[in-house]
Amino acid sequence: MPMSGAGRGHEGFTSSRARQVMVEACGAAGLDSGGVRLIRLGENALFRLERQPVIVRIARSEEYLDSARREVGVSRWLADEGFPAAQVVEDIEQAVVVSGHPVTFWRRIEESGRAATYGELGSILRELHALRMPETLVLPRFEPMGRSVLRIEKATGISESDRKFLRERHRQLEREIGQLSFASPVGPVHGDAHVQNLMVDRSDRVILIDFEVFCRDHPEWDLMVTATEHDSLGWQTPDQYAEFVGAYGRDLRDWPGFPTLRAVQEFKMTTWLMQNVGESDEVAREYARRIASLRDDQAPRDWHPG
Repeated sequence: MPMSGAGRGHEGFTSSRARQVMVEACGAAGLDSGGVRLIRLGENALFRLERQPVIVRIARSEEYLDSARREVGVSRWLADEGFPAAQVVEDIEQAVVVSGHPVTFWRRIEESGRAATYGELGSILRELHALRMPETLVLPRFEPMGRSVLRIEKATGISESDRKFLRERHRQLEREIGQLSFASPVGPVHGDAHVQNLMVDRSDRVILIDFEVFCRDHPEWDLMVTATEHDSLGWQTPDQYAEFVGAYGRDLRDWPGFPTLRAVQEFKMTTWLMQNVGESDEVAREYARRIASLRDDQAPRDWHPG
């Protein structure tokens, strides 16, 4: 339920703005925000509380409230299944709206210090896709273009030429998506499945995180990310990608619909980064690199992770 300022928060989502919301949210929840550290500013702002084992997640605007509530529901379902996944703090109301921003509170995962492997990503996705979802957990179908339209219309610091191009590319991809024919059954889909959404705790358990676009759809959407990162961007070595494919049991690149999913993923990666072009010159340069190559389908994707 809203705490204050509902309806604000649509513009100017900066690290300082997110910090203000975090302090207000922690105060209302009875948490100590002293010594807090910003972990990430992207689709959400993530803050680590140093005096309690809690992560505070701040969404960009109230338009993200449904996805915040979805995350809480998915987390509780996966916990009931015994699936290794991030868990919400159960004794705090979830989700709340503070000054126009949905806020959720998560149990901090104490990390082991090592990164998850691509083989582990393939394994955890195979296990996830094998779960049977309860009818009581109502989830939407996957939105292939995500929040791209919202990002395109609200982005500041991009040219009108870029905005026009992105609108047209969006329409083109929507048409191609409508022509896809899936062979796999519908089931639980993470919606943003990459190794950065895995954490390894101190007992060496691999844990799945970030459920804001979790949905009920075809598993191909979860394989799209790593397949594109390897096929287009070369972000994994051949051995790493082979481990992913071997653990999951399927190479999405063998499917006729892969070129469309690859184009969708490249588009989403560009519009995601576009939100933060004002944060630094480095981000602005990377956005310029991505948008330039999107304009030429044959151009190499010499992109940097970010």
